Amino acid sequence: MSFEYLTNVPLKKAREDYLKLLKEKGFDSKTETIPACRACGRITARPVYAHICAPHYAASAMDGVAVKAGDTFGATETTPVTLKTEQFVELDTGDPIPEGRDAVIMVEDIVRKPDGSISIHAPAAPWQHIRQIGEDVCAGEMILGAHMEVSPAAIGAMIAGGVMELVVIKKPVVGIIPTGDEIIPPCSDPKPGDILEFNSSIFSAMVKGWGAESRTYPIVPDKFEEIKATVSKAAEDCDLVILNAGSSAGREDYSAEAIAQLGQVLYHGIAIKPGKPAILGCLGAKPVLGVPGYPVSGIIVIEQLLKPLIDRWYHSSPAPEKTAAATLTRPVVSSLKYQEFVRVRMGYVGEKLMASPLSRGSGVVSSFMKADGILTIPQGVEGYEAGKQVEIQLLSREERLKNTLVVIGSHDPLLDELANMMHLEDPRVYMSSSHVGSMGGIMAIRRGEAHAAGCHLLDTETGEYNLSFIRKYFPKGGVRLLRCVGRQQGLMLQKGNPLNIREFKDIAGKDVRYVNRQKGSGTRILADYLCKKEGIAPEKIYGYEREELTHTSVAAQIACGSADAGMGIYSAAKLYGLDFLPVCVEEYDLLIPDHAWDSPMVRQLVASLKSPAFREKIESMGGYTLERPGEIIELGY
Repeated sequence: MSFEYLTNVPLKKAREDYLKLLKEKGFDSKTETIPACRACGRITARPVYAHICAPHYAASAMDGVAVKAGDTFGATETTPVTLKTEQFVELDTGDPIPEGRDAVIMVEDIVRKPDGSISIHAPAAPWQHIRQIGEDVCAGEMILGAHMEVSPAAIGAMIAGGVMELVVIKKPVVGIIPTGDEIIPPCSDPKPGDILEFNSSIFSAMVKGWGAESRTYPIVPDKFEEIKATVSKAAEDCDLVILNAGSSAGREDYSAEAIAQLGQVLYHGIAIKPGKPAILGCLGAKPVLGVPGYPVSGIIVIEQLLKPLIDRWYHSSPAPEKTAAATLTRPVVSSLKYQEFVRVRMGYVGEKLMASPLSRGSGVVSSFMKADGILTIPQGVEGYEAGKQVEIQLLSREERLKNTLVVIGSHDPLLDELANMMHLEDPRVYMSSSHVGSMGGIMAIRRGEAHAAGCHLLDTETGEYNLSFIRKYFPKGGVRLLRCVGRQQGLMLQKGNPLNIREFKDIAGKDVRYVNRQKGSGTRILADYLCKKEGIAPEKIYGYEREELTHTSVAAQIACGSADAGMGIYSAAKLYGLDFLPVCVEEYDLLIPDHAWDSPMVRQLVASLKSPAFREKIESMGGYTLERPGEIIELGY
C-alpha cells in the first residue's frame, strides 16, 4: 500500500490494514522461561503438562486411623466392632496410607479402650477418606493450554504437578520517544513557553496496564537527524515504538518523514477526533506509531491503535467493552469527517443514567481523569441533541454510578471540597459536578437530570437571590433550596493592580482586557446587571465575549497575563494570588428536587454541609460566610 500524506482513513480500516501489514512482515511475540512461582498474571506460550501425579502417593484425607475395610464390616450402633492395635495405624492428614490398609476412619468416629484397642459403630467403605494418586492432577495431563493467563490457583496446580518452570510470552517492550524543543522534564516551576513532558508517563502507565514494559528515551529536540537516529535505536531495543509529537503538518513535524526514510509509513492521518494526525508505520516487523502531542489525542491513539498490537502479541482478543444506555444532558455537535470520542461524566438520577459531556479540547487531560464514560460519535453523524439516549462505553463501575450525586449548575471550588468530604465519610458515595451556570442547573433539575444544582441568580428588580427564579420555573413546587454559603463576588485583578482599577466601570478602559463567564451563569448575570447599572455598553469592554466555565479558569487567565480583570469569587483570586475588588456578597445555594431528598447521596451532602470540617475548610479558603449551612430555605409559595 502506498503512503499518502495526511490521509483520512476510517479507524476500523486503518486498524485492520495495520495489523495485516505487520503480520505479513513477521510481527509476533517472543518467549521466555520463568519459575512457576513467579508466573501469576503471565500468559503461557505453550501448553503446560504435569510432570508427576498430585498427589503422587495415596494419602490420608483426615486425621484418624488406617484400616482394612473388610475388618470393619458388620459394625453398627448396637453391635460395634473392636479392632486390635495391630489392625489399625494412627495417622494424620496427608500421611501415606500404610501397605495393606485401604480405608481411613476419622478420629471423631472411634472409641478408644483402656487396652489400646478401638471400637467403631459403622463400617468403613473401601478407600474412604483417602486421596488417590492423581486425584488432583495426573502426570502428563495438561494443566494450562497455550495463551492462557496464569492464575494463583494455576501456580498451585503446576507446582503440585511437578512443574517448576514454564515458557511464557515475554512482555513486549514499548519504546516511548518524546520530542519537541519546548518540552522539558517534569518540574514544579516551568518558565513561560516550557511544556512539561508528561505524555510518556501516561503512555507508560497505560502499556503497563496492558501487560507490556515501557522504556522512555530522553527528550529529542525538533531536529530531523536526531529524531531519525532515536527512532532507529528504539526499534533495535524495543518491540514497539511510540514517537510522540511531530505528527502534524507543521514546519518542524518530522515524524512521518523520519519513519518513512527508516522503514515504511502506511497511513498518516486517521478519521478520528481527537487523534487525526496519527502515523501508522513500521521498521521491518517493528511497529512505529506516530502519536500527536496533545495528551487526549495521544491517549485515544494509543488505546485505538497500540492496544490491538499488544493484544495480537499475546494472541488474545480484546476484552468486551462494558456499555450502557444514557441520556445526554447537553447537545453534542460533531464533524461529519471524523469518528469522535467524547468524554462524559455520569450518574443515575432516579432510574435514568445521565451523561454530561466534558471539555473536548485535545489538551485537556483532566477530562479523561474525570470521565465516567466515552461517547463515540460515528463518522458521518453531526452529533446528538440534549435528551437523546446514546450508548456509552463505561469507564466507571455501575455501582459507583448508582451512588454518584449528580450536580449540574454554577461552579464553586467548595463542590470539590464537599465531594472529598462526602467520600471520606462514606466511601460508597461520589459526586459528579458539571459547570453549566445557574440557569443551566435550574433547567437540568426541571428536566429531571440532576440531584442538585448550584445557583446564585440575582433578581435585578428585588436584589433577591435564587427565590424568584425558583418560583418562576417551579410554580408547583417539588424542589427545596438548601442553604450553602454567602460568597464574596468582585473583580479579580492582576497582582498589584497595575492598571489601577478602582471600581467596576473602570473595566471599560481601553487598556483593560476582560475575561467573562459563560452566558446563563450567575456571575455573568451579575456582570450584565452592573454594566446596565453603570451605563456601560458590553461591546465597549474588550474581551467581554471571551468566556470561561469556572471561577478558577478566569483567575488562571488573569494570573498568566492573558487578561487584566474578570468577575469571580474571592477564594479563586486568593488561590492565584490576585488582587480583588469586592462588589457584593451573594447567596450560593443548592437546589434539590424532592425525589432526591431522601437518597443516601443527598443525606450525606447535608451532613457534610453541617459538619465542623466543612466550616473549617471554607473559612480557610476565604471570601465565604456561613449562616446555618444545610438548612432548607423557605421558598414562599
